[in-house]
Amino acid sequence: MPFFQRHRIFILHLAFWCVYFSFVFYQMNEPRHGVQPPLREVLADSIEFILAMATICYINYFYVLPPFLKNKNFGQYALRFFLTFVSFIFIYIQIRRYTKDGYTYREHFFYSNEFTLRLILTSFFIVMFICLLKFIEDWFELDAQKKELENEKLTTELQFLKAQINPHFLFNTLNNLYFLAFTQSPNTPEVVAKLSQMMRYMIYESNHPKVPLSKEIEYMQNYISLEKLRLEENFPVSFEVQGNPDAARITPLILITFLENAFKHGVSNNIKSAYVNVKLILEANTCIFSVENSKIPQQAKNVKEKSGIGLQNVKRRLALSYPSHYTLDIKDEATFYKVQLVLQLD
Repeated sequence: MPFFQRHRIFILHLAFWCVYFSFVFYQMNEPRHGVQPPLREVLADSIEFILAMATICYINYFYVLPPFLKNKNFGQYALRFFLTFVSFIFIYIQIRRYTKDGYTYREHFFYSNEFTLRLILTSFFIVMFICLLKFIEDWFELDAQKKELENEKLTTELQFLKAQINPHFLFNTLNNLYFLAFTQSPNTPEVVAKLSQMMRYMIYESNHPKVPLSKEIEYMQNYISLEKLRLEENFPVSFEVQGNPDAARITPLILITFLENAFKHGVSNNIKSAYVNVKLILEANTCIFSVENSKIPQQAKNVKEKSGIGLQNVKRRLALSYPSHYTLDIKDEATFYKVQLVLQLD
């Protein structure tokens, strides 16, 4: 954490007292009755006054104000502040009379009502200003805690949403494996190997906020290979990549849901016209990902499938990972289904 951020409260207070000291020094350095006061005397008086103001301010700041902020008992705070403030004014007046006049009554100003009234008003204003800083500091601290809790909540939600991907993927793949094993397909060992490679990525390599886009592409290519093995390559599928994905980074497993849905809802061995077209275009920090698939006629479906949690999950993850930095366009036509996602990458 940067130095200024760690010590921002101390720096804020120090800056205030430096500015106020320069103001007090300027005032006390003004000629009195046409006579310029000695610089050493002005400096000593300024330091004495600043130290006195700082004393009453921080007595209130550290000892009188905190119980009020905790208990919200204004009457108790007002009484404690009044007693502390009056005691300070009385003691400081006596100190000034002694240091400036030695109680000889030659300096009539320090015994006047004007001196007392100016001291009361000035002290009260400075104490209230430092008190206001305390309220501002507490507000910023509360706001920071609120944002931290929100970030923790969002992180937890993202982890939960990401955790849902694994069961969703496993459910689909186990169905594939069951079909291959049931039909005694020779492709079963290759599917198991592909699944092992994909699971390794999901468990170990995707446990980061961002991963190389090239890894995501490789993961999706493995998924397509797995599906083509299951379906025995009886349909056209294309995966086109434009641009260099090696330097780009993306939230892991954010694209696979669209691909899974394309195979789940648009591909069947019984439909000869089935197809899936995938295109990923990378331009600077913009990633354009589109998936288009044919639609299985309703009569070809044994059961009318629902979209499930997959699409809802990925929409929520997009909203959390790329707020205001993505657009999602879905076209659900009679014969085809197309999704286009535009992401502004970091």
